[in-house]
Amino acid sequence: MKQVLAVIVENKPGALTRVSGLFSRRGFNIENIAVGETVTPGISRMTITVEGSEKVIEQVVKQLHKLINVIKVSNLSNEPSVMRELMLLKVKAETGFRSDIQQIVETFRGKVVDVSPDSMIIEVTGNDDKLEAIKLLLQHFGIKEIVRTGKVAMLRGSMVTRES
Repeated sequence: MKQVLAVIVENKPGALTRVSGLFSRRGFNIENIAVGETVTPGISRMTITVEGSEKVIEQVVKQLHKLINVIKVSNLSNEPSVMRELMLLKVKAETGFRSDIQQIVETFRGKVVDVSPDSMIIEVTGNDDKLEAIKLLLQHFGIKEIVRTGKVAMLRGSMVTRES
């Protein structure tokens, strides 16, 4: 079962290494990780997606709390939250197929962000199902390259993941 953790850390050298090293030592593969600054200077937020049972992830969360630079850890998997990921796809785009590709992109509320004589770069944001669906449809044209940011997540409504 995929679990999504929000890890609030001090923005200091080595913080990411310590967190990723913990997962490595425990034998867990981080499916994706996204890191960025918060509204508080010097504090960053990691959104980590990892595969594991709730019991195993609970142990990982306890270990994360022990790490230097880690301020707070929240498991967002069972909380009402919004989860999104950005994906860029470079697709072969011969002249005769460009309107078909454009129609698919519009259906998924994506954007064409670059066009060259033989390819297009498409930007699309959404949950896993949406990203996999557009990828499946565009494979027909020939996907040359894919880049994904990793999932980011935020609690719904007025709830927030605070630094304390």
